[in-house]
Amino acid sequence: MGRGIVKVWYDPEGDFLEVLFEKKEGYFRETSDDRVMEKVDMQGHVIGFSVLGTRNLAKMPLEVALS
Repeated sequence: MGRGIVKVWYDPEGDFLEVLFEKKEGYFRETSDDRVMEKVDMQGHVIGFSVLGTRNLAKMPLEVALS
């Protein structure tokens, strides 16, 4: 992915959404909301996030600060 490009992937069967800002090696870590995980690179910079249970967002909107 180049600069300014965002990759969005949705798995309807698993009801899982992933958004990546950069294509880098990294890992997921917890946020203040159990439905959201942030993906960070090895230096701890946020490079994306994932959301579980996106079908329920109309009933329970998300508001999560990514570090």
